[in-house]
Amino acid sequence: MSVARHAAVVGSGPSGFYAVEALLNALPNVTVDMFERLPTPYGLVRSGVAPDHPRLKQVTLVFDKIMQSERVNYFGNVAIGQDISVNSLREAYDIVIFAYGAGDDRKMAIPGEDLVNSHSATEFVGWYNGHPDFRDRVFDLSQEVAVVVGHGNVAADVSRILLQPADELRRTDIAAHALEVLAESKVREVHLVGRRGPAQAKFTSRELRGLRLIPNCLAAVHGDAVVIGSACEKELAYPSNLNALQNVELFRGLCGPGSGPQSRRLIFHFYLNPGRLEGDGRVENFIFRKNTLDGEPFKQAAIATDELETIKCGLAFGSIGYRGQPVEGVPFDVRRGVVPNWKGRVESDGVPVEGLYVTGWLKRGPTGIIGTNRADSIETVQQILEDVSSPGLKSRQGRDALVASLSRQRVSVVDLQDWLQIDANERARGQEVSKPREKFTRVTEMLDIASSHRLRKAEKRGRVRVG
Repeated sequence: MSVARHAAVVGSGPSGFYAVEALLNALPNVTVDMFERLPTPYGLVRSGVAPDHPRLKQVTLVFDKIMQSERVNYFGNVAIGQDISVNSLREAYDIVIFAYGAGDDRKMAIPGEDLVNSHSATEFVGWYNGHPDFRDRVFDLSQEVAVVVGHGNVAADVSRILLQPADELRRTDIAAHALEVLAESKVREVHLVGRRGPAQAKFTSRELRGLRLIPNCLAAVHGDAVVIGSACEKELAYPSNLNALQNVELFRGLCGPGSGPQSRRLIFHFYLNPGRLEGDGRVENFIFRKNTLDGEPFKQAAIATDELETIKCGLAFGSIGYRGQPVEGVPFDVRRGVVPNWKGRVESDGVPVEGLYVTGWLKRGPTGIIGTNRADSIETVQQILEDVSSPGLKSRQGRDALVASLSRQRVSVVDLQDWLQIDANERARGQEVSKPREKFTRVTEMLDIASSHRLRKAEKRGRVRVG
């Protein structure tokens, strides 16, 4: 009979759930405790996927089945490194997998980035999705022109939400506070800017096509031309680079004069390097340096020239990527923003750290789509299987000591049943206003629901005993 194993997974986004799934399939005697800083699970599926993309959120149906396994326990509202130390996890579990993603945004690091009305895409996305960390952010949408720096799907989401008529969002799960502000928005023009050319844009073609479908909005390429060099043509000839080829064809279709009574404009810019933001206390101008590309196919670098281009705007959003955050007790590569690892085994100075593993964006950086995390987590679990089969490896006791510690600290742990109550309440609130759900956007609100649920259960048990 195989030895029982106890695993802790830190983070409940896609990479965390896929890691749990892989562990359950690979180790019949494993029990898994999933730790999440927020009361609610699903990570960026809940707080990162745009509200007008509901199909992408259907993956939570798979996650629900994983969470309801008898071998899985959910510990919401528990912050590793704060409520529980990494050393405590290592003492309690045979396997510790870090899957808490990349929550920090990469800064443009340009003069004027701290001006009023300069924001990161992370803030804006979290705000309109109801993430508690960003609930009280303020966005001045009385401005008519916005600039979004970045040519990836998050930048596309930001641009689309800024230009989408509010009526198109009313029946989504967008946060109520955001919908109220967006309904009064005066933004009518968004400039979507990238450092390199159309062949290097990181939009998925499906996302790019969606930008052309915004009601009453003209999508166009600045200068009415898509110019690419010979190295780019060679990149597009690779069969594995089909998405880039489709993107270039879509961009070419946007060249030329638009027609119809469009009241909004989305303008794509290429070969522009962020230089500085200017304004009297708040954003007024975005200054860029024009770039050229140099290098071999797939190794082209954007080289800044002395030629400047100015876009007058009242709002600016940086969307140039995410980076992971360090946790005390875990090795961390500050430059790359990831946990150093070999195929998921955490390493310190090139040496594996016993019992510690990593998956998802924290492992490889912020690349890929939701489904990419499944193969990534399977790779990590393959390393775990090799390690737990080592002779003489003892099984640790698991969660009992940690649960007692959390109780002493009076941490309001949210378990699966508590989350199901929060979920049911959100769905009921949404039904009242014809939305899939109306999210709670403050942790205190979520904990109140969980507390009320526990109180009702205790009262019911009391009545049963008396009877």
